[in-house]
Amino acid sequence: MKTANSISGGKSSAYIACNYPADFNVFALVRVEDKKCKFKDDYLRQKVEDRIQKPFIGTVEMDEIITTIFDLEQYIGKEIDWVTGPRFEQVIRNKGEYLPNKSARFCTTELKIRPIFHYLHSQNALPCEMRLGFRAGEEKRLIKKQKKCDKNGIEHFKATFGKHKEGRHKGNNKWETVPFQKPVAPLIDDRIYREDVNRYFEDKDITFAEMNNCVGCWWRNEPLLNTMYQKRPDKFEWFNRIEQTHKGTFKDGVTYEEIKNANFTLDLGFDDFSGCDSGYCGV
Repeated sequence: MKTANSISGGKSSAYIACNYPADFNVFALVRVEDKKCKFKDDYLRQKVEDRIQKPFIGTVEMDEIITTIFDLEQYIGKEIDWVTGPRFEQVIRNKGEYLPNKSARFCTTELKIRPIFHYLHSQNALPCEMRLGFRAGEEKRLIKKQKKCDKNGIEHFKATFGKHKEGRHKGNNKWETVPFQKPVAPLIDDRIYREDVNRYFEDKDITFAEMNNCVGCWWRNEPLLNTMYQKRPDKFEWFNRIEQTHKGTFKDGVTYEEIKNANFTLDLGFDDFSGCDSGYCGV
């Protein structure tokens, strides 16, 4: 069985890439078409386009994650496999203009999991052993993931292999359920905790974002989303604009405009939130 490291841009998955060699190191890039989110470094933006062989305007993850992946490649001495799906706006259009939320978590599937699946399928690497960046102390995350697996520990994925240009599935292509991945967590197995990961990178020349995943991830709690707005207003405003022009809301009972304008009593920084607060794609 082939092995794959799921690279998110965070320290835990980077630690796995550095210490657990695999057949594939795969990073899924979230792209948007909104020019207000344009990636500011034209040189790096072109490098990304060369890697993904698709247009890259910008991302609603933190821009530092792009630098992380290039730095990590230099450190491990091996190119990472960059994959990407349709741009975020197109994914929402494909879902009838409805927004992803806790009840319909399609953003993770379409922007992260599906591009990784199709890439590994194209490499004849399925099913594979997928190494995930769950640390010691996060056993519940692994258990939740493994509950989706069959008796052999394999998670299956529903896919069709004919697509229109913008990612919509052609009506005459049948869906198949394909054996995809055997999720494993080497950091849990080897009792590697968050502080161990942080200590490892103290003397490494790798840039990391203050937080991973999309800036306006609806999984995050309201105080953290308000902090994200204060720190990265350009990217947060993408979520605010999308919410005002599409169906539904990202979070139940509150809009991003309300979160943006909320007055929390404490002056919070990223260090005030735990990994459980921050949201995660779980890929």
